[in-house]
Amino acid sequence: MLTAIIVAAGSSLRMGFDKLFAPLDGKPVFFHSIDAFERTKSISEIIVVGRKDRLVELEGIVRTHNWKKVREIVAGGVHRQDSVRAGLARVSDSAEFVAVHDAARPLVTPEQIERVFALCREHGGAALAEPITDTVKRATEECFVCASIERDQLYAMQTPQIFSRAMLDQAYKAIATDNIAITDEVSALEHLGHKVILVPNEEYNFKITYPADIPLAAFVIRERQRGAGVGV
Repeated sequence: MLTAIIVAAGSSLRMGFDKLFAPLDGKPVFFHSIDAFERTKSISEIIVVGRKDRLVELEGIVRTHNWKKVREIVAGGVHRQDSVRAGLARVSDSAEFVAVHDAARPLVTPEQIERVFALCREHGGAALAEPITDTVKRATEECFVCASIERDQLYAMQTPQIFSRAMLDQAYKAIATDNIAITDEVSALEHLGHKVILVPNEEYNFKITYPADIPLAAFVIRERQRGAGVGV
């Protein structure tokens, strides 16, 4: 059984407004992430983690769309890892695997999710990642270039990240005990020395971070619909 934890509890400080409730192709940004996991065959249940101050609104929108796999909607914490931990506490006892996905990545597809899950079943942990193709530089605090970084074998981490439930539980207990701050689940697994295989992704799955990302994501969605013959 595969459970998805969709994290929708961010503060959106760089946006200046709650980006997850911003309209994207006629629906809130978070809608697209939940809908993709709802349509993924391997997903058995979905736990949505939202901001406490918008939980009622989030629950109302979820009820409106009548997703069958959304089992619970719970309040998140101050930091991302606190929100994931809140979701983990609600995962069904029968779940063998857990996928964690940021709701701010609305372009994820069922095909991407299934690809990551297939390698997770083989290796215990897998994560979607984008190969870095740009030239990468390290800079000082004043933004002066101080070093070049070889981009070969460098990847920008994405979600979903999927792990055996036992492995992820163990990792989260360890970072809590050791008071470690993380920004993704792969980092938690790394802390315990576990190996996680990456699934190179060349399809759009960027994170909504700045206002200009929303019209770009809408364009991608419309192009996908056109390619699939939706509305044609």
